[in-house]
Amino acid sequence: MTGRRIASIFLPHFAMERWQRVMERQGSAPPDDVPVVLVVDGAHGQAIYAANRAARVMGVTQGARVVDMRAICPTLRVEYADVAGDKFALDRLSLWARRWCPWTVTDGAGGLILDTTGCDHLFDGEGAMLIDMETRLSLLGLTSHLAIAPNWGAAWALARYGPVRAICGEAELAQQLAPLSVAALRLDADTMLLLRRLGLKTIGQLAEVPRLSLTRRFVRAALGANPLMRLDQAMGRLAEPVASVDARPPIRAQMRLPEPILDPTAYLPTLCEDVCMQLEGKGLGCRRLHLTVYRTDGEVRRLEVATAAASRDAPHLCRLFDDKLDRIDPGFGFDLITLEAGLVEQMDNVQTRLDGRSDEGVALPQLIDRLTARLGAGAVKRPVLQASHVPERVEHWVGAMGAATLTTDTPVLPPKDRPIRIFQTPEEVRVLYVVPEGPPAQFIWRRQTHRVARYAGPERIAPEWWCDRPNTRLRDYFKVEDQAGRRLWLYREGLHEDGRGGDPRWFVHGMFA
Repeated sequence: MTGRRIASIFLPHFAMERWQRVMERQGSAPPDDVPVVLVVDGAHGQAIYAANRAARVMGVTQGARVVDMRAICPTLRVEYADVAGDKFALDRLSLWARRWCPWTVTDGAGGLILDTTGCDHLFDGEGAMLIDMETRLSLLGLTSHLAIAPNWGAAWALARYGPVRAICGEAELAQQLAPLSVAALRLDADTMLLLRRLGLKTIGQLAEVPRLSLTRRFVRAALGANPLMRLDQAMGRLAEPVASVDARPPIRAQMRLPEPILDPTAYLPTLCEDVCMQLEGKGLGCRRLHLTVYRTDGEVRRLEVATAAASRDAPHLCRLFDDKLDRIDPGFGFDLITLEAGLVEQMDNVQTRLDGRSDEGVALPQLIDRLTARLGAGAVKRPVLQASHVPERVEHWVGAMGAATLTTDTPVLPPKDRPIRIFQTPEEVRVLYVVPEGPPAQFIWRRQTHRVARYAGPERIAPEWWCDRPNTRLRDYFKVEDQAGRRLWLYREGLHEDGRGGDPRWFVHGMFA
């Protein structure tokens, strides 16, 4: 096809699929049948920003309030959305998409626009290029809807309201857009409501209305509220150029060697210092470093290290490669070494002491980096507080290198008077005698008989009705001290004749100092 060609990539579940990949890397991804939503704070409470497939099947819709959706899905798991992180990831994805054409730009919260004019012959046609796009995006775990049309507006409309893959030529433009909803013209909610009240539900119906009557109504409307301007953009009568952003130049250091070597260790400190100087000059810090060696036989070998926080400390970054360089197969040697900062973040200079110097102690992020480099990413975890009053749910363990997201917008503080050790799974005890309205006078735990010398309580903890099963029983907690001075945290699960089971059961849930 001749003329201008614009491709639109629509990623309908980008935020949720990105969150799922992060959880998988941390080893804490929920099962596929658990309904999960990402939320943001709205004018009337938390609003749903994204939902996984299990939640959508149960009727959860984007934009609805969380309190309303819990009525139809009581087991809904709520996590906060990382809107800024999604935008940053989409910006990087737009640069990654330049494998198909040189001009790319982001389009809203889950879309990309590519100017593919003159590039389709590199992929044996536009059909093959769309298949390649869909395949590569699926390998990243992303669901995509694709379209190619003569202009931005038509490609946007077909990608979101047309088939999964659509190709539209100049001659078929009006025919393919006519049955689509007026929402495909990128209009705001008030304008769409007005058009529906006028009986104009499709683009074809809108195009048949005399322009003079619509011009009188929308002559002063802005672009998003002017259906005539949006219709002209979709039909190619009004230009809409693709203003592509420039890619950030890579921060890279390289060293060419006069003769092949087998070990890059001696050159690594110099490369790290060079990269850190570039980072400092731009006010950045790196989260990932990629070491690449080019062998004389044409083969390439790579190593990657990551940091828990942005850093430009050359000695620290160099030490992260300890015990990793042995994994490189040098072959007959290599004569080119490159070190590149793969992921960078803004990092301002901070003075931590009055004399202008920084603290000489080892910072926690550096300790995490060294432990992760030596033991592996899955072996180092850290606790994250959750918004829950059930003791075993207050703390959640995630990968130390990942970003933690709290499930509430208010500070989460651990309750007072809690044991220093809480069992993740409470251990049931066999009760011999019970004090009325109090703890067991004598019980067997771990094959030993304990006699209660003194106690305090009870502290009642009710079930979390928004996530627990309907028959979940309440708990009464007691702090007890046995005859040997051991201080335990016991609770009684349920009450007599509460209609939620048989007799109450007793459990040990923690130990005091």
